[in-house]
Amino acid sequence: MINFVHFSPHFPPNFKHFSRALKAEGVCVLGLGDAAWEQLDPLLQNSLTDYYRVDDMHNYPQLIKAMGYFTHMYGKIDGLDSHNEYWLETEARLRTDFNITGIKTADIDMIRKKSAMKNRFREAGLKVVEGEHVTDFIKAKKFTQLNGYPAIVKPDSGVGAADTYKINNETELHYFFDKKPSVPYFIEQFIDGTIQSFDGLVDLEGNLLFHTVNVNNDGVMEVVNNDIHTFYYSLKTIPDDIFEAGQKALKAFNLKGRFFHIEFFRTHQTNELIALEVNMRPPGGYTMDMYNFACDADLYQVWAGMIAKRLSHFNYSRKYHIAYVSRKNHYAYEHSHLQILTAFPDELVLHAELPEIMSRAMGNHGYLIRHESFEKLMEMQRFIHETNN
Repeated sequence: MINFVHFSPHFPPNFKHFSRALKAEGVCVLGLGDAAWEQLDPLLQNSLTDYYRVDDMHNYPQLIKAMGYFTHMYGKIDGLDSHNEYWLETEARLRTDFNITGIKTADIDMIRKKSAMKNRFREAGLKVVEGEHVTDFIKAKKFTQLNGYPAIVKPDSGVGAADTYKINNETELHYFFDKKPSVPYFIEQFIDGTIQSFDGLVDLEGNLLFHTVNVNNDGVMEVVNNDIHTFYYSLKTIPDDIFEAGQKALKAFNLKGRFFHIEFFRTHQTNELIALEVNMRPPGGYTMDMYNFACDADLYQVWAGMIAKRLSHFNYSRKYHIAYVSRKNHYAYEHSHLQILTAFPDELVLHAELPEIMSRAMGNHGYLIRHESFEKLMEMQRFIHETNN
C-alpha cells in the first residue's frame, strides 16, 4: 500500500478533497497538522488513516517526530504534500530527510527564488521580466535609470504578493529603503500587461495530464495592496503561444508528478508573452474547483489516481468559461447575496465564506460562476460586483 502524508490537510478547507481522493484510490492517508482532531471536517476525518497533531507546524523537531511515528507505524513514506506554497521549503526538507520522492531541499531555490526562476526561463528560450537583486538605494536607482519607473520590488523568495510594492518615483524608492524588511529583495521592470497563467498537472514522467489558462483581471499585488476585488477566469480555448511557452517552462524546470502555475505577462502594446514566475502547486483559493466545474471533472481524483499509479491519461474537454468573483466586506453592493443566488441558480456552482487569513487576496466571500458564453460570464461578474456608491 502507498503511504502518503497530507501535510496541513485542513487548510485551505477545500483541499480536504485531496485526502478524500487518495482514500478512494486505496492509499494510506496520514494527516499531519496543527488543528485538533475535533476541528477537522468530518469528510477529512473519514479520509485519514491516521492523524498526528503538532503544536507548531514551524517546529521542525516536532515534524520529525511525527514523521518518525508514521514511518514506525506504517513503513516507508511514499509521498508528502500540502499543495500549499507556504510549506514548500518545509516539505522539501522533510522529503530530503526521509528520502521521499519529489522536490528536495537542493531543488527549492529554483522554484522559490525569483532570480533562479529567471535563469531557468532564459534557458528555455523565454523572454523574462528583467530584474536583479537589490541591496541598497544606489543600486536600485541605477536599475530605474536603465529601466524607468514604475518598478516592482518583491522578496526574492516570497509567498504570493506579500511585501511586494510598485515604486513610481525616486521619493517612493527612498521610502521603501527606509522601511525595507530585512530579507533579500528583488527589483523588476514594470510590465504593462495582463497576467495569464499556464496551469495544470503533469504525471510522474513529466507529461501533461491536464492544462488550462487563467486570466487575472488585476494582479495579486494590486488586489492585496489596494484591497480591491479579486476576479479571474479560465479560457475554453488555449492560445498556441502560451501553450508552447508553458511546455518549454515545464521542460526547463523538469517538473514531475505535480500541479503547476506558471505566470506570464501578456503585454497590452504588443500582445507578446513575458515569463514572470512559477509556482509548483495549484493556484490558491478555489481554483482547483474551477478546473472541475469547467470540465465537469474531478482533478482531485485525477491527481490521486496518478499518485496511486492507477491513471496514465485523462480525457477531458473545457465545456465552460468559469470565473472566481470575490466580494469584500468594505464594499456596499447593489445586489444582495440572496439576489445573486436567485439570479444565477444554474450558473453559480459554488460559493463560500473564506477564512480571514485569505480575505485580503481572495475576498471575504467567493463565487464560482460558469457559462458557455464569455459575454454572459462577464455580465454575471458585473452584477456581483456592482456597488451602490
